Amino acid sequence: MAGRMNEGVPAGLAAPSPLMAPGQGPIGMIVGGGQMPQRAAASAAAAGRPPHVVVLEGFARPDDYATYPHIVCRLGAAGRMLDWLRAAGVRDLVLAGQVTRPSLLSLRPDSGAARLLPRIGMRAFSGDDSLLRAVLQVLVEEGFRPMAAQSVLGALLVPEPAVLTHVQPDEVARRDIRRGIAVVRALGAVDVGQGCVVQQGLVLAVEAIEGTDAMLARAGALRREGEAGVLVKILKPGQDRRIDLPTIGPSTVAAAAAAGLRGIAIEANGTIVVDRAETVSAADAAGLFLLAIDVNDPIWTAPQP
Repeated sequence: MAGRMNEGVPAGLAAPSPLMAPGQGPIGMIVGGGQMPQRAAASAAAAGRPPHVVVLEGFARPDDYATYPHIVCRLGAAGRMLDWLRAAGVRDLVLAGQVTRPSLLSLRPDSGAARLLPRIGMRAFSGDDSLLRAVLQVLVEEGFRPMAAQSVLGALLVPEPAVLTHVQPDEVARRDIRRGIAVVRALGAVDVGQGCVVQQGLVLAVEAIEGTDAMLARAGALRREGEAGVLVKILKPGQDRRIDLPTIGPSTVAAAAAAGLRGIAIEANGTIVVDRAETVSAADAAGLFLLAIDVNDPIWTAPQP
């Protein structure tokens, strides 16, 4: 990640936030796949707040958290998760990492989860954001304080609009970005996805349950001749910022390059960039632009002639 590293923070980690001051007790983490949860755990430990990690079976690797107190649980074992975290004295809780939502039939809730499910209700059958809002509310009711991953790990967000790469988007790319913003906002309004790929005004792919990399692979197979397309990743309208923010990293850049895209547009102060320095360097090496935008700026929302 870019930025100055504070003494005591492992290399590659941003400075802990004020919420991570020592002496505030252990911090709980329920983790899926990817490197961000591992780094958040390391950042918490460096800040003097021992992480207690629930490793979600099939999504995260227990070996990655072997140095911390941890248990491995399937998604349906919510009762076991929360009982273990309570016994460890955890109140602050971070949910982080890549998880594919299972069907209700495959969930196999334990007795604790069965007690919680009626409080989540039919929202479990709606979009991801509706479900996650319901889960966060239940966690609060159960005595936990859900925290955003970015408040634990530090400067994961690009705070202001900026072109982060040497390559600059031209007007064709900017038109595609405007189109992409409108599309993702429409998708987000019905709680479907956070990204899409647009080429010359044509929507090649939209993100649903498959995730960004699979969407990019599909878009690559559909690309047209001429000016290449762009990936747009922004927040859903009204999204809870404590969980499931749109995220990109070096692997996203590699997938975008493989799909034949010319750039990536993300929401300033709304999209997580994992390994920012590496991500920007990879984009420069691939000849892609990486642009952070204010999605409410009229330059992106006003009708164009």
